[in-house]
Amino acid sequence: MSLDLPLLWAMVIALAVFLYVVLDGFDLGVGILFPFARNPADRDTMMAAIAPYWDGNETWLVLGGGGLFAAFPGAYAVLMPAFYLPIVLMLLALILRGVAFEFRSHGRRSGKRGWTIAFAAGSLIAALAQGLVLGAFIQGVNVRNGVFVGGPLDWASPYCLLTALGLVAGYALLGAGWLMVKSSDALHGDARRWARIAAVVTALLLAVVSVATLTVHPYVAARWGWTGHGFDLGRLARLAIIPILGAAGLAVLARGLITGSHRWPFAGAAMLFVSGYLGLAASFAPYVAPYSLTFRDAANASSALVLLTGGLVVILPLVLGYVVFVYWIFRGKVSADAGYH
Repeated sequence: MSLDLPLLWAMVIALAVFLYVVLDGFDLGVGILFPFARNPADRDTMMAAIAPYWDGNETWLVLGGGGLFAAFPGAYAVLMPAFYLPIVLMLLALILRGVAFEFRSHGRRSGKRGWTIAFAAGSLIAALAQGLVLGAFIQGVNVRNGVFVGGPLDWASPYCLLTALGLVAGYALLGAGWLMVKSSDALHGDARRWARIAAVVTALLLAVVSVATLTVHPYVAARWGWTGHGFDLGRLARLAIIPILGAAGLAVLARGLITGSHRWPFAGAAMLFVSGYLGLAASFAPYVAPYSLTFRDAANASSALVLLTGGLVVILPLVLGYVVFVYWIFRGKVSADAGYH
């Protein structure tokens, strides 16, 4: 039996995007929470909590974007013109954030304050831009004969703004959960309070976005069982595991916050993201450029996919091994004197 390479690459890209959202999501979330820290020492600790990981986390963005370009050039040619402005904004924000991360440790009092603001701003802008892209992706891309024919501001809609705010809140929740894992004393207490607030905001926005998503495109409503006159209960039952997983994530998160757990709040937040991601996948699969191009329509030639898969077999285990190694080596709590001021 031959390997279904388009399906394999669709799964690889989906996995890469998910890993980026969760892993880079928590360090973007820490940046979003920067303005709420009590003092510079707490910000130094927050920086130390993400310093060994943040650049490696962005590897998954490279794999997702590069994989889309190489494996599904038809989708890349459609999606990039549709999302040029928010993607460029995101990349500029990530560059600003990276520069601020490196230069903050060398700045004097006023210079350090400026790079602190730049780091927080870069984190917030990158998260907002990613949310706008997500919303525009879900609401669909205007395509005719395999060419994008929409406008440059199709992503500037109330629905996209709603998804952007939801993603910012979700990233803040992941960041607060990660700080609970890595910090102690007063900062841990602050992170716990931030997680409580972010959890409420995230849950509310997730509920609103979930309902709004059903009205974005008829295909989405049909995927969730809407027939035009009512819901297909059989289809709803088959998809029920997704909201159940989200509810379980919220329960784990709430229980962890109530008991003062250091690890379970982050685990619950990650479960919530898994639920949301699966819900989105259920809403527009098998489209890779909703709602015009499926992953099979946009796939590269078989010979090209074979070559790409050969490289993937070599590179992916190395990347995964590096990620596991780094997270294992730098496990445990951090403090302001960790050397990442």
